[in-house]
Amino acid sequence: MRLDRFLSNQPQFSRQQVRLLLIEKRIRVDGRVVSDPHHEVRDFSRIEYDAQLLQAGKPARYFMLHKPPGCVSATQDPEHPTVLDLLDEPDKHDLHIAGRLDFNTSGLMLITNDGHWSRHLTQPQTKMPKVYYVETEQVIGAEYVTQFNEGIYFAYEDLTTQPAGLQLLGPCSARLSIVEGRYHQAKRMSGYFNNKVVRLHRESIGPLVLDSQLAPGQYRPLSPEEVGLF
Repeated sequence: MRLDRFLSNQPQFSRQQVRLLLIEKRIRVDGRVVSDPHHEVRDFSRIEYDAQLLQAGKPARYFMLHKPPGCVSATQDPEHPTVLDLLDEPDKHDLHIAGRLDFNTSGLMLITNDGHWSRHLTQPQTKMPKVYYVETEQVIGAEYVTQFNEGIYFAYEDLTTQPAGLQLLGPCSARLSIVEGRYHQAKRMSGYFNNKVVRLHRESIGPLVLDSQLAPGQYRPLSPEEVGLF
């Protein structure tokens, strides 16, 4: 919400008073004087008028989870454990997942209550690279590298995937970097060559790499520096 709109929603201020308060630099957001009426404020913002507190701001929460296979990327599920079931945190209903993983895919998952932050991570325009370790049933040929880089046509959506990087690691293993999040994308790209993915593990999202100290099912809060990477 824009700052001027937030202030106008306060019963003690008229629109004219809001303009004056901003011009007179009497409004602070997160401890900093703000005079721009278009400044974006959120539920997490601490907003003050002189010495009066208008909004305390709830704490923003960010977690890194090592998702194990056999776990649903959802807030609730009647049949299977969910990633939120792995968290021992208060008010878990406020949290949501920033970028899902398939049921049998493991690896880095980010969980937060900050919708603005998670939208930035997941919206297509951001083109945030996601890196996966892939193991397949059959040998991965050099032609995969060329085809993945050129893009693969998905008839169901009538689209061609954006260029993806593929680094061969062994006869049946590779590291895949994609900037999209199409449905079962890694498996379907491998399926173009009739080669089944038998293991898929997300190693990183953008500059953030899964903490090697986290065992499957474990999680930890992100540091302010890690949150600020995005």
